[in-house]
Amino acid sequence: MIQRRRKSVLIVLAIVLIAVAAGGWGYQQYLADDGEPEGGGFTLPSTRGEFSLSDMEEGEIGVMFFGFTNCPDVCPMSLSVIRQALQRLEADRADRIVPILVTVDPERDTLERLDEYISAFGDRFIGVRPGGEAELNDLADRYGVSWRKVDVQDSEMEYTVDHTASLFLVDRNGEILSEVLYSPAANRLIDTLEEEFDAQEI
Repeated sequence: MIQRRRKSVLIVLAIVLIAVAAGGWGYQQYLADDGEPEGGGFTLPSTRGEFSLSDMEEGEIGVMFFGFTNCPDVCPMSLSVIRQALQRLEADRADRIVPILVTVDPERDTLERLDEYISAFGDRFIGVRPGGEAELNDLADRYGVSWRKVDVQDSEMEYTVDHTASLFLVDRNGEILSEVLYSPAANRLIDTLEEEFDAQEI
């Protein structure tokens, strides 16, 4: 009886693991083919005009997230985490954070739509829109981000987008200072930002 029960538990666990692996593609963490993502600067249209990382001041840290406005859960949660970090950090450090949303759905996310979306999280956020898939692929590849369209049957949305859910901490040169894996709580992001700001003061 005990052996049969253990066997049943193992079968259930195997089914759960397979389901998670099949359904969780979009929110796994990915690295570039050659190991660490290279990052790098960019200049792209944004909700504040043409935006470049080099526009940031020395000592500022960009918190960059790749997402889209029709994202049902992970994207608003991640942007809320950034907002919480801004609220909980000391003012002199919070003022040196530049929150950036790069859309992985430039087909639907116009600058107007991005502006409306990010305004719900505060007036500090910047929405960046690559010009198309080629431009998006270049930027995503350099930051180790994977994304793909997934058809949604019988829905007005027509498709959704699976994508890497990390937050990337970058400097004005596009160097990736840290990659913060997805978490619905802000503690991990806050701790990492504190470490980066501490390192600046050494």
